Formats: sequence, structure tokens, C-alpha cells
Amino acid sequence: MSANTDPSDSDLLQSMMAGDEAALAALYQRRARDIFRFALQMCGSRALADDVTQEVFMVLIREGHTFDAARGSINAFLMGVARNHVLRRLRRERFYVSMEEDSENDTATHVSRTSESPLDELSRTETIESVRKAVLALPERYREVVVLCDLQEMSYVEAAEILGCAVGTVRSRLHRARALLIEKMRPAQEEEAVDVKSARCFA
Repeated sequence: MSANTDPSDSDLLQSMMAGDEAALAALYQRRARDIFRFALQMCGSRALADDVTQEVFMVLIREGHTFDAARGSINAFLMGVARNHVLRRLRRERFYVSMEEDSENDTATHVSRTSESPLDELSRTETIESVRKAVLALPERYREVVVLCDLQEMSYVEAAEILGCAVGTVRSRLHRARALLIEKMRPAQEEEAVDVKSARCFA
């Protein structure tokens, strides 16, 4: 392997298991963000997502030797561990938190779109928040396929590896999940349309 070639996840895992702390740090830097995003989109709590991310890498340190490349990628292994921890915490604590605490990042993104009017920015922000709430309201088996395939933009094959199910199951769950999201989003969209129309009338 040349010096200009980034080590693969497998290379990093092997080095980590041999005691290379830099390899663990590199693997964490490469994969932690996606794990955090998945956990956050599943539960809506940044604190819980942080906890899950740390727990995933603690599992990797303790049980990295159990990874089997024949069963999927290291990323799928890590996301599968994250999924198990998220579901365990949600079932134990039985709560879902609104993702409003993350809205500052979204607001900053929208403010940078200077070509949009304040009403357009408000409408877009409200739509994003409505989607987040609708996703969080989905049953777990549907929420996780939406998060993986639509929000994380993974392939059906990758999602199936993480969920430990057939690709056809991912497809059917995603189809049902999208239908549920449309049903949940319709009242919110109609209400937002009325609010924006009223605001423009009084502008």
C-alpha cells in the first residue's frame, strides 16, 4: 500500500486491534459523524446520540475481533451496533425529543441563502422541522429505513446489512414508511400553506 493511499476501514481495524491508537482515532474520525447523525435522526436527542456514538466505539474496542468481513462492511457493523444501542435506549427510556435544539445549524444554513425571502426561509425551516417530527413519529422499523436510505442515502444493500434483513424487506418497509410520511406531512403542509398565504396578505 502506497503512502498516498488512505488505509481502508479493515486496515485501520487490524492496526487498532494490534494496539495502534492512531488507527482508532482515524476510524473514529471517519465514521463517528455518520453514526451520530443516524442516532440523532432516530431519537431526536443530541445527548443520546453522543452517548450512542461513544458506546459504539467502546464496543469496537472490546469486540473488534468479532468482526466478520463476510457478513458485511465495518461501516455496516458499526451502524448495526449503533442501531441496537439506540433501540435499547429508546425502549428503556421511552422518550422522543424534538430536534428543535439542532435548529440553529439549519437556521445558519438558510440565512446564507440570500436569494430567498424571509418567508421562503421560514417556510423551508418549518418544512424541515415537520419532516423531522414526522420521521420521529414513525414506528421504529419504518423510521430506521427512512433514516438509512433517505436521510443517510445508503443503498438498499447497505441498509439490509445494517438491519440484518433481506433487501426486499428494506424495499417494502421503505415503501410503507414513505406512504406513512406523506400521510403525516399532509396536514402540516396544508397548515403551512395557509399560514404563508396569510402572512403574504398582511405583508
